[in-house]
Amino acid sequence: MNRYNQPKIVILGGGTGVSVLLRGIKHYTENITAIVTVADDGGGSGVLREDLGMLPPGDIRSCILALADDESIMQKLLNHRFTEGRLNGQSFGNLFIAAMNAISDNFAEAIKNVSDVMAVKGTVLPVTLDDITLTAELVNGEIVNGESAIPETVKKVGSKIKMVKTNPDKVCALPYCLKAIEEADIIILGPGSLYTSIIPDLLVEDIEVALLRAKAKKYYISNIMTQPGETQDYDLYDHVEALQAHLKQGKNIIDYIVANTGKVEKSFLGPYQEQDSDMVKVDLSRFTDCPYEFILDNFIEVKNGYIRHNARKIVETILARYEQDMAN
Repeated sequence: MNRYNQPKIVILGGGTGVSVLLRGIKHYTENITAIVTVADDGGGSGVLREDLGMLPPGDIRSCILALADDESIMQKLLNHRFTEGRLNGQSFGNLFIAAMNAISDNFAEAIKNVSDVMAVKGTVLPVTLDDITLTAELVNGEIVNGESAIPETVKKVGSKIKMVKTNPDKVCALPYCLKAIEEADIIILGPGSLYTSIIPDLLVEDIEVALLRAKAKKYYISNIMTQPGETQDYDLYDHVEALQAHLKQGKNIIDYIVANTGKVEKSFLGPYQEQDSDMVKVDLSRFTDCPYEFILDNFIEVKNGYIRHNARKIVETILARYEQDMAN
């Protein structure tokens, strides 16, 4: 696939899952746009958000790093976390973005400038420039404010998430995000934290409408493992049902569901199961009269004991399906 016919790929979400996938995508196309959630309020991002009044840079930093032309030294630099003094717990990458934000007209311009410095292959965009927080309503009726507080509260009280929403409720999407979705050849949702990374992007005004109007095929990549405090005991159907329940238009936005059917050795599963995490089960019998097509395969890669997606295999699978769709 030469650079003249590289498809335009848009990926929505945030966190580790998206950055892993971006590392695979950049080997096949430079026409990449990552639309990243900005609801994070924990860790170093939360400190900068509170102190400087800027949008949280953590997930954006991870995506920029994943798309950087040379990750070897830059990964160490941007991920370096101070362990002493007033900067204790803060990463250099977050501070770099904060400094660029201070000399730029807005956060989106700051991210562009950082991307230029880092020779990024593609574009990283915050889904909105509005200052938002995430609120969850649990099944027991309890309301939890703040993205970082949601998983901990769910685990503490033992009640699952019913719905999440943004505060304020009406949030304007960055126009560049809407344009990228409109012009995309392939749109990918996830992988990543369902309630705190993927769904928050869909709650931003006009993003859902843009996805419905987009000509591109939409792929939802399911997580391999359940996430304690968010999707504990969820199977594939539960993930898709939760995503669908948060769509205000009530219409399906997904064409393909990409899910793992591979297995891993029990020795790798043990540490996850000790944290109440397990593999996401795939039971297609729960999907009745569904509009989705399923892409099922062994998409697992184990590195340093961590179970994650085999990004290259997923990207190659999606690109093969894209070329097949184009030929029909």
